[in-house]
Amino acid sequence: MIREDRIQLNRRFIKVFKLLEDRGDIIKNDRNGKGLGDFAKKILGNRAYGHIVRAYLNEDDKRCIDYRQARIICREYGVNESYLIDGEGTPFGMELPEPPIIEESDMPAPNILFTTTEAFAGSAVDVGSFAREDLDFFNIPGLSGNGLVAFPIKGNSMEPVIQDSDIVICREIDGVGELRDNKIYAVKSNGSLWVKYVQRVINNKGRTTHLKMISANHLEYDPFLEEVNEYTRLFQVIRRISAL
Repeated sequence: MIREDRIQLNRRFIKVFKLLEDRGDIIKNDRNGKGLGDFAKKILGNRAYGHIVRAYLNEDDKRCIDYRQARIICREYGVNESYLIDGEGTPFGMELPEPPIIEESDMPAPNILFTTTEAFAGSAVDVGSFAREDLDFFNIPGLSGNGLVAFPIKGNSMEPVIQDSDIVICREIDGVGELRDNKIYAVKSNGSLWVKYVQRVINNKGRTTHLKMISANHLEYDPFLEEVNEYTRLFQVIRRISAL
């Protein structure tokens, strides 16, 4: 009988596999290094074991991925090991530092990390990318939970919706599969950061290959396309803070 922890591990694997497909890291029928056989070769050591991968992806099948294979996936595809192995955090992206714990207080604990635009755009995907002494957390009514990050906006490309020097608060989504067209996102990729209305660009195989970035200030800024790749991170803008 399969242990419950292995069943939960396999369910997280199914979610990660779908996200890897959304990102284009896996294309099941691809013959150029990203197919199911290529995945099986990396994870199971044999290209012919694609049927085993398909069994793992079938929740009705009793076969489940094991921890050794899960760690290989993390190493080969940049998956967050804390998520896949332990169920903590998000499958990809930046693991934000934990907010401070305030004991014996009626005040809600600060849960929103405030950082600079430059630090957020260029940070690596782990806690160590932020200097501990430079961390600032705050809270505002109505926004609970962890994984929230805030930074100031620079420029007028999103005016009048978001003004220069406004602060936006964002929450990371797991991948382009969760993206909703024409919503405002912070898109982080290759050391750059944009805050735009976003639309998915889908190829004839149903895969999102690019994001169309649209400024609110469309008279001064034309739309442009940004390729979706392994470095792309998406954060939905959920609140704007403006100066009085």
